Amino acid sequence: MIENNTKGSSMFRGKEGQNYLFPFILVCSLFFLWGFAHALLDVLNAHFQEILQISKARSALVQFALYGGYFVMGIPAGLIIKKYGYKKGIVFGLLVFAIGAFLFYPATLIRTFLPFLIALFVIACGLTCLETAANPYTTVLGPSKSGARRINLAQSFNGLGWILGPLLGGLLLFSDEGDPFAALATPYIGIGIVVLLIAVLFVRTPLPQISAGEDDSLSTKEAAQLNKKSRFRDLLKHPLFIFAVIAQFFYVAGQTGIGSFFINYVIEVRPDISHLQASQILAFGGMGLFMVGRISGSYIMKYFNPKKLLAIYALINVLLMVVVVMGLGMISVVCLFVSYFFMSIMYPTIFAVGISGLKENTEKGSSLIVMAVAGGAVIPMLMGRIADISSMTTGFIVPLVCFVVIFIFGLSKMKN
Repeated sequence: MIENNTKGSSMFRGKEGQNYLFPFILVCSLFFLWGFAHALLDVLNAHFQEILQISKARSALVQFALYGGYFVMGIPAGLIIKKYGYKKGIVFGLLVFAIGAFLFYPATLIRTFLPFLIALFVIACGLTCLETAANPYTTVLGPSKSGARRINLAQSFNGLGWILGPLLGGLLLFSDEGDPFAALATPYIGIGIVVLLIAVLFVRTPLPQISAGEDDSLSTKEAAQLNKKSRFRDLLKHPLFIFAVIAQFFYVAGQTGIGSFFINYVIEVRPDISHLQASQILAFGGMGLFMVGRISGSYIMKYFNPKKLLAIYALINVLLMVVVVMGLGMISVVCLFVSYFFMSIMYPTIFAVGISGLKENTEKGSSLIVMAVAGGAVIPMLMGRIADISSMTTGFIVPLVCFVVIFIFGLSKMKN
C-alpha cells in the first residue's frame, strides 16, 4: 500500500515503486503541442475574416473543421489505443498531426478556404489520438488518488502552448508586411517539424506499458481479464461518466466560443485596440492566466475536492460572463480574460472525474469524452450567427449558459 500518495515524488510512483516522472515529462510535451495548435485557431479565425472577407459565422468553420475531426476520430482513436497501446497510439497521432500541419503549405498556394479546413481536419484527427492517449495515461502514472492533480499539472504545459499560440500567431499573421497567405505556412511548417522530432523521441524512448484499467486493488492478470470484457455499452452504467461527457461538450463549446471571438469582442468594445494588440491581450492576459490557473489548480486540489473546486470556478465564470454581455468597455475586457483563469481546471478535471472508476472501460470512456469536444464545432457558429445579426457582446450569452451546465455538474452527487 502506498502512503503519502499526494506528497513529493510519490505522486509519480507506481504501486510497485516504479518511478514514472520521466514518462510524465515526455507526455507533457504533447499537452504543449495541442495547446499551441488550438490557440493558433483563435488568431486564424480573425485572420480569415480579413483576408477572405467572410462573415463571423463562416469563419467559425475553422473550429467546426477542427472539432469535427475530434468527433469523427474519437471512437477509432480509442480502439487504436486499446489494441496497440499508449505508445503506438501517441506516435500514430503525432504522424497524422505532422501531415496536417504540412498540408498548410499547399493550402496557401490554392488560397481558398476549403484546403485550410481540410488541413485543420487532418490535424484534429492526430490530436484526437494524442488526447485520447495522453489524458488517461497521466492519470495512471502514479497513485489513482492523485490522478486529477497529475492531469491538471500536465495540462499546465497545455496552458504554455495557449500563451505562445496567439502571441506568435498574432506577430506572424497580423503584421502589415508580406503576403498574408504565405504567412500562414510559416507557423504550421514549424509545428510539423517539431512534431516529427517528438515522434522520433517517443519511438526511441521506452515507456511503461500501463493499462488504464489497472488500479491498486487488481493484479495484472485480473486487469487483463477485465479488459477483454470491455464494451462501449457498459459505459451506460456509469451516470457520472455520462454527465461528464455532457459537461465536457459544454465546456469546450464555451471555451472555444470565447477564444474564437475574443479578438472580435475586444475591438468591438474598444475600437482603439488593433487586431495585433488584441491577440497580445489574449496571449498574455487570457492564456497567461489560463496557465497560472492550471498550475495553481493542481496545487489547490491537494487540499480541496476537485469536483467542488470545479463548481466554484464555474459559478465565478457565470458571473464574469454577465459583465461581458453587458459590454462595459475595458471592465468587460478584463472580465473576459480573467475568465481564462477559472476555465483552466475545467477540461482536465471533468476528464479525470468522468473516467474515475471505469477500470476496463477507461480507454473507451476516454475516447467518448474526447469526442465531446465536438461542442467546439457547433457553438462558435451559433455565436458568430448571433454576432452577425445582433452584436458580439450578445453572442457571449452562449458561453454563460455553458458554464451554468458545468456548475450543475460540479454540484452533482452522481458516481460511477
